[in-house]
Amino acid sequence: MSARFEVWAPDVRRIGVVAGGDPYPMNALEGRPGWWYADVPTAEHGTDYGFVLDGADEVLPDPRSLWQPHGVHGQSRVYDHNGFIWSDGHWHGRPLPGSVLYELHVGTFTPEGTFDAAVERLPHLVSLGIDTVELLPVASFPGHHGWGYDGVHLWAPHEPYGGPDGLKRFVNAAHAHGLAVVLDVVYNHLGPDGNRLASYGPYFTAAHTTPWGQAVNFDQEGSDEVRAFVVQNALMWLRDYHLDGLRLDAVHAIADHRAVHILEELADAVAALSAHVGRELFLIAESDLNDPRLVASREAGGYGLDAQWNDDFHHALHAALTGERQGYYCDFGALEILKKALTKVFVHDGTMSTYRGRHHGRPVDVRTTPAHRFLGFLQNHDQVGNRASGDRVGATLSPDLLKVGAALLLLAPFTPMLFMGEEWGASTPWCYFTDHVDPALAQAVSEGRRREFSRHGWTGGVPDPQAVDTFRSSVLDWAEPGRHPHRDLLEWHQALIALRRARPELNDPGPAAMAVEVVETTEGERHLTMRRGGVCVAANLGGGPVRLDVTGLPEPRLLLASNPAITAEKGVNGDSRTAVVSLPGASVAVLG
Repeated sequence: MSARFEVWAPDVRRIGVVAGGDPYPMNALEGRPGWWYADVPTAEHGTDYGFVLDGADEVLPDPRSLWQPHGVHGQSRVYDHNGFIWSDGHWHGRPLPGSVLYELHVGTFTPEGTFDAAVERLPHLVSLGIDTVELLPVASFPGHHGWGYDGVHLWAPHEPYGGPDGLKRFVNAAHAHGLAVVLDVVYNHLGPDGNRLASYGPYFTAAHTTPWGQAVNFDQEGSDEVRAFVVQNALMWLRDYHLDGLRLDAVHAIADHRAVHILEELADAVAALSAHVGRELFLIAESDLNDPRLVASREAGGYGLDAQWNDDFHHALHAALTGERQGYYCDFGALEILKKALTKVFVHDGTMSTYRGRHHGRPVDVRTTPAHRFLGFLQNHDQVGNRASGDRVGATLSPDLLKVGAALLLLAPFTPMLFMGEEWGASTPWCYFTDHVDPALAQAVSEGRRREFSRHGWTGGVPDPQAVDTFRSSVLDWAEPGRHPHRDLLEWHQALIALRRARPELNDPGPAAMAVEVVETTEGERHLTMRRGGVCVAANLGGGPVRLDVTGLPEPRLLLASNPAITAEKGVNGDSRTAVVSLPGASVAVLG
C-alpha cells in the first residue's frame, strides 16, 4: 500500500512531507494551482506525518488531517475510511418534519465522556421517544475537555472522545436504534490554540472582523479554495461518517459578500449528495438574524437550508416561566409575547429590540413557511452554559412549572429539541469549561469569564473554566432518572412525545392553523390555551387555581394532566362540544 499526500499552500516556494519519520519532497500538482503532492510507498493507515514549509524546522499537521492522535499540535496520522465496516445499509435517514431532537455533549453525557460510552445510553433516548441526536462539535480541539467550539482540526474527530472509529461506531449504533445523528460544525471561526491554517494560505482575511478576530476568507482573494475546504468538509462528515445532517454554528458571523453565499453553496452540495447516496440529509442553521430567507427555497431567492434555531421562542418561553428580564430577556416575559412566538415564529420580526437598541428581524410568512423549519427549545448548551454558574432552568423552576414548559415546547408547532438531562430535570449544572494547554491563554479565558459577568452586575462566584472540577460538575448523574422527582418528570416527557407522535395535528407544519388565547392580569392570573386541530393545551402559569372554558373539541376528554388534581367536565348544559378544565396553580392539561 502507498499513500498520496496533497496540500494547498499557494504562497510557499517549496514543501515537503515527513511520513513515518522520513522526509519526502512534494511537487506542484498540475492543473491545480497552489496544490502540492507526494506519493509515499511506505505510508499506510496508521502512519504519522506532517508538512515542512520552506525548509523550516517545524513539522506542521495537515490542514485536512483525518486523525490527530497526538493532539492539535502533534503530527497527523493517515486514516483509511474504507477500513471501517458499517452495518447500517438499511438506513435511509429520518426526515426532519415530525422529529424530536436531543442535544448531546459527548464529554459530559457520561462519566467516561466517549462515543462508546454514549452508545450505552442510546436505549434511554429511544425509550424517551427521540428521533435525532444532535452532537456538539467533535472536531479536534485543544486539551482533553471543552465545548468543542474552539476546534482547529475540522476534519478529525476529537481523540479523547474515541477518534474517527469511535464516531463511526456511535453513528452506526444510533442508526441500529433508529436514531438519526446531526453534528454541530463551526465554519465562522477556528480556535486560537493549534490553529495553523494561516501558515498554509489565505484561510483568513482582515477585510472582515468577527468576535474571534479575522474572519474566515469566504469572499476575498484565494477564497475559492477556502470555500471548497468548507464544502468538502461538510460532505465528508455526511458521506464518510454516515451523518444525517449538520448544525451550522452562528451563521450570522460568516462574512460572505459573493453573489452565491457559502450557505447556498453548502445547501446545493448537500442536496446533491443526498440524491446520490439515497439518504435524507439536512442542514440546520444557528442565526441571530431572525431572517426567514435562510430556510426559504433557493428557487424563491433563499439559501435553501432546512431549518434554523429560533431563539425568540426560547426567550419568550423562558421569560414567561421564570420571570427573568435581564439582558436579552428584557423584551420578553408577557404571555402576549409568547403567543406571538407561537403563532408568528419571531417576536422581533422588524420590531424594535430594546436589547440591541434598533429594529430587528423580518416577518415569517406562516402561510408558506412550515413550522418544522424552526427549532424550538426551552434549554440548550448556550442558554445554560452561558449563564454565570451554568445553572439549568430547573434550578429556578419547580417541577410543576418544568412540566408546563415541557408541554408548551413539545406540543408547539416547531421542531422541538431537548438538552441532555432536561427530560428528567437534571440537577447538575452545565458550565463553560476549557482545557487550554497554553498558560497565557488559560489565564486569559479564566479572567475574561469573570470580567464578563462582573460587567453585567453578577455578584456570585463564577466557576473557573480551566478548573477540572468545573468540567466534572457538568457531567450528567445517571442515577437521577430513577429517583423522585426526576422519574416523574421523565415519564411526563415520554408521555408528551408519545402524544405528539400519536396525533397528526401535533405535527401540522403551519402555525397559521393554530389558535392561542392568553390571559394575564395584574391580580396574578396567567394562563393560556393553545389549540392545534382537535387537541387543546391549557396551561396555568399562575400560582392560583383557574377554570377555563374549552370549546370546539368534538368529544373533549383529558388526554394528559400534569397534576392529579386537574379535572375536566362537560360544559354548559352538558354540551359535549365544550369542556371546563380546572387547573391548580402551575399546571397544564391536554384535552382532545
